[in-house]
Amino acid sequence: MRNKRLAALLLAFATPVHAQAPEPPAVTSGPLSLDQVLASSRFHAPQVLEAMARVRGAEGRLISTQAAFDTVFSSEVNSRVLGFYSGSNASAVVTRPLPDNGGYAYGGYRISSGNFPTYEDQYYTNQAGEVMAGAVFALMRDRAIDERRFARSLAEADVAIADADRLMIAIGVQRAALAAYNNWVAAGQRLKVYQALLGLAEERQTGFTRQVEEGARPRILLTENEQNILRRQSLVVQSEQALAQAAAVLSLYLRDASGTPITPGPERLPPGLPPLITPANIDPASIATLRPDFRTLDIRIRQQSQRLALDRNNFLPRLDLKVEASRDLGPIGPGGISRTPAEGKVGLSFTVPLQQSAARGRLAQTNAEIEAIRQRRRLLEDQVSAEVSQLAIAVVATARLRSIAEDEQDRALTMANAERRRFSAGASDFFLVNVREEAAADAQVRALDAAIRQIAANAELAAVTADLDALGL
Repeated sequence: MRNKRLAALLLAFATPVHAQAPEPPAVTSGPLSLDQVLASSRFHAPQVLEAMARVRGAEGRLISTQAAFDTVFSSEVNSRVLGFYSGSNASAVVTRPLPDNGGYAYGGYRISSGNFPTYEDQYYTNQAGEVMAGAVFALMRDRAIDERRFARSLAEADVAIADADRLMIAIGVQRAALAAYNNWVAAGQRLKVYQALLGLAEERQTGFTRQVEEGARPRILLTENEQNILRRQSLVVQSEQALAQAAAVLSLYLRDASGTPITPGPERLPPGLPPLITPANIDPASIATLRPDFRTLDIRIRQQSQRLALDRNNFLPRLDLKVEASRDLGPIGPGGISRTPAEGKVGLSFTVPLQQSAARGRLAQTNAEIEAIRQRRRLLEDQVSAEVSQLAIAVVATARLRSIAEDEQDRALTMANAERRRFSAGASDFFLVNVREEAAADAQVRALDAAIRQIAANAELAAVTADLDALGL
C-alpha cells in the first residue's frame, strides 16, 4: 500500500522520470566537449550529490511515518501467588491500524486457569482458551483523514519536494557549467587570435632583420616592429591568464569518478566554438509544468490543503463503531457453560468537543498559508514570464549582432590581407599595415564575443524553460 501511494504521488507531483543513463567514462585526453562537462557535473557536482542525499533523507522520514501503521503484538500474564483465589490468566493481542480509516482491527487469544472472584468473572475461559477478533471503525472524525494519514501524506509530499529541489539544483549546476565551458572556450579562441597577431609581427621581424642587414630597410624599423611585438605579447599574456582563470572555474564542474576537480589544459580546447543550443519550448503556459520550482509550490499547496482537511476533521464529533466476535475452545472451564457458545458484539461510542478554539485558530492559519503560497506562485509566474521574454529578445538580438560582427570580421581580414600584399609590393607603409592587422584582430574578438553572447543567451533560455535535454539531464 505504501509503495502504491508513493508511486502515485510521484507521478502526480514529480518530474517525469527518464531512464537513468549510465555514467560515462572519464575522458582525460583529447578535445573537451560540452557533453563531457555536462555529464561530469550531472554525476559528480557536490551540490547535486547533496540534493540527492536530501532526497534519501526524505525517503527515510517517509519510512518512519509507516510506524503509525505497523502491526503491534502485545501480551500479558497475571497470576495470583497469595490469597483465597488461585486464578491465573494470559492473553496475546495483535493490533493493526486500518490504512484508510482512523480505526483498527485486532485479534487475540486468552486462556485462564483456577478461580476468580465474581468481580473478575470476565477472565474465565474454557479449558483450551478463547479466540477473538474485532475492529473499530471511525464513522465521522478520522474517517477521511487523521493524524497518521496526514503525517504519511506530508512525508510523501516531502519526498516529491526534495526530488523537485534536486532537479532545480541540477538545472542551476548545469546552467553554471554551460557558462563556465563557454567562457573557457571563448578565452581559448581569443588567445588564438592574439597568438596569430603576434606571429605576424614575429615573422615580419625576421624579414626586417634580413632586409636591414642588406641595407634595404632602415634600422629604426626593427625598433618599431619590436614595439609592436611587445604590445602583442602583452595581449597574449593577458589572454593566457584569462584562459587559466576560466579553466580553474571550469574545474568546479569537470570532475573525475572520485569527484576530484580536473583543470583542463589549453591542449584540450576544442577547434571551434561551443554548439548553439536551441530551446525546445518557450511557451510561458507550459513552462509552469516543466520547472521544478513551480512543482514545489504546487505540492506545498496540496500539503496545506491536506492540513486544511485535517483541521476541518477536528471540528467533527467522534462516532466509532466497534464489532467483535469471540469463541471459547475445549471443554467447559471453571467459569461455567455460559462461555461455550460463540459471541458477537456491536457497539457505538460518541464524543463531541464543546469548544473548538484551537481548531478554529489552526483553520484560519492554514487558509492564510494557502493564500500566501498562491501569491508566491503568482509572483514566480510573472518573474519567469518576464525573464523568458527578455531572453527571447536577447536570442534574436544576439543572432543579428553576431551576423553583423562576422561580416565586419570578414571585411577587416580582407583589408588586412590586402594591406599586407600592398606593403610587400612597396605600395603601403608599415604603420598602416599594423593598423589594419590590429583592426582585424579587434574585429575577430568582437565577432567571437558576439557569438559567445548568442550561445550564452540560448543556454540561459534553455535553463529558464527547464529544457532537460539541452541541459544534459
